[in-house]
Amino acid sequence: MITISLRPVGRNWGTISFASTLYLCPILDLLLAEIPVKLQAELRLGLQEALVNAAKHGNHLDPGKTVVVRFSLIDNQYWWIISDQGSGFSPCCTCDRDPTDYLPPDESENGRGMTLLHHIFDQVEWNRKGTELRLCKQLENRPRLSLRR
Repeated sequence: MITISLRPVGRNWGTISFASTLYLCPILDLLLAEIPVKLQAELRLGLQEALVNAAKHGNHLDPGKTVVVRFSLIDNQYWWIISDQGSGFSPCCTCDRDPTDYLPPDESENGRGMTLLHHIFDQVEWNRKGTELRLCKQLENRPRLSLRR
């Protein structure tokens, strides 16, 4: 089941929550509906990675647990806050280092997601418990049109 609260009156944040699943196409479509077309493919890949991690690694695909995504556009920045009901984890990657330093060995089947997130998003932060991920994508500053002649 998917629950949606798209920008309720008087609030800046929309919310989508869904049972832990890997069927993410409708969720991604909703999260990207207002994103400029030129950014959609890259952001879809990054958001898919983050949602898979929350559902699979956080909630262990338990359909009784939910993933919650809050999203907003604030001052030319798209924000997504993704929360799961898992026990959390401690990310080994810090924002001040090159994320490619954390790539796993070539033979590893997992572990490339954190590098991917750091390449796609401008900000990647977890809460202390490791159950909430904050992602930000800065839009290019667009020149404003002047009404003066």
